[in-house]
Amino acid sequence: MTEHARRRILRMIPYGLYVIGVKDHDSCHAFTGSWFSQVSMTPPRVMLGVRQNSHSFELLKKDRVFSVNFLAKKDKKILEQFFKPAPASGNRFGDLSFQLKKTGTPILDDAIAYLECEVAHIYDVGDHSIVVGEVVSAEVLKEEHPLIMSDTPWHYGG
Repeated sequence: MTEHARRRILRMIPYGLYVIGVKDHDSCHAFTGSWFSQVSMTPPRVMLGVRQNSHSFELLKKDRVFSVNFLAKKDKKILEQFFKPAPASGNRFGDLSFQLKKTGTPILDDAIAYLECEVAHIYDVGDHSIVVGEVVSAEVLKEEHPLIMSDTPWHYGG
């Protein structure tokens, strides 16, 4: 196995792109997620890969809730905002509006759908952890196709 082949093949795995919302008591934060999948139907559970040395991971461990915001294919600019480090003002969302619903994590007004989850398990798997969340709320807001990694020139992982 060559490093080049391994990276290339792992990047062939199809990934969605999501804005993952977390909270810190009364304030909100969000980041871009791509390693995300359903893992159980009963109970309804999903898994999310999160870099261990991140502020977002610390918030997930502390408050144990998160939201998954699905964006439309046309909303790459919104997603780009969450790739960048948080601005000095601490306002990660800029002009983007959002709502707080059941878990108190941000649901973007521009989202086409969302899930709200409570953390059920966290597994250390290397430089990332797998966060398993139980879905406690879900809603489809617009009938549009979701943004996925292959719609962009970006890649993560490999």
